[in-house]
Amino acid sequence: MRAIRATAAGGPDVLELTELPDPEPAADEVLVRVAAAGVNFIDTYRRSGVYPMPFPHVVGSEGAGTVVAVGADVSEIAVGDRVAWSSAPGSYAEVVNVKASKALLVPDGVSDQVAAALPLQGLTAHYLVTSTFPVQAGHDVLVHAAAGGVGLLLTQLAAQRGARVIATVGSAEKERLAREAGATDVIRYRELDDLTRDLPAEVRSLTDGRGVHAVFDSVGKDTFDASLGSLQRRGMLVLFGGSSGPVPPVDPQRLNAGGSLFLTRPTLDDHVATRDELTWRARELFDAVRAGELDVRVGATFPLADAADAHRALESRSTTGKVLLLP
Repeated sequence: MRAIRATAAGGPDVLELTELPDPEPAADEVLVRVAAAGVNFIDTYRRSGVYPMPFPHVVGSEGAGTVVAVGADVSEIAVGDRVAWSSAPGSYAEVVNVKASKALLVPDGVSDQVAAALPLQGLTAHYLVTSTFPVQAGHDVLVHAAAGGVGLLLTQLAAQRGARVIATVGSAEKERLAREAGATDVIRYRELDDLTRDLPAEVRSLTDGRGVHAVFDSVGKDTFDASLGSLQRRGMLVLFGGSSGPVPPVDPQRLNAGGSLFLTRPTLDDHVATRDELTWRARELFDAVRAGELDVRVGATFPLADAADAHRALESRSTTGKVLLLP
């Protein structure tokens, strides 16, 4: 099979196309021919060494495709089934082994590309608005990077739950996408002279001086201070990514001074820890797609061999929606 390996910690140039033996599924795995692999910021963190990884390693963890072999202990999934997944190491490849317990059966009416775009970013958006900060009608929420893969899904889900969504984006085109997803107000952060000072002022001007109930922040270092400053008393900052870099250590007294604020750093694995929870979240997402209630935007596709270009595009923040590799 062809696969993309990260040869050492570093930039996109460390990604190389290589030939490797086809894997065999273990007893609790299914072997899948990959139709599309998701490209995510966590892949760049692992490639760059921000998250410790062995090198070389085949990159990627998300995708969708068709089962071509099943392990001896697998009974609920058969050869020919279409599945999607968010946590199968080595997904930037033509075939990959997926734990049967992590494989999601893809229903009719959901394409392979949409199925590949949903597991990591869709499940993340779902747990953020249902579990981390259960969004309700009447809430004001701030969503950073609202035209990104998680951002567009998160904006839709929060708006559907009755929240007023204030979005931050970097361009007019991204503003259009955020508004189409349900954002009531959009702030173009590049037009602000001082993000830390001006973003909270803009947010408070839109909320009669109160601030928002919650901020969903996947950007990290560049937006953290502005996010804290945009919260109302007892508001929650949900930091779920760091596309601009990791946030430096924080003095907890800042939460006290800001109005008894809450700060959390959730991760997907803790919200799909059981098969029942994983399938519940996935079922709600797939049902919403089939009903036409959730638009999953695939913003860019790249051939498998161009994985480095896909990483460059993602890290430059020039993409919208989901980025996929097509083996």
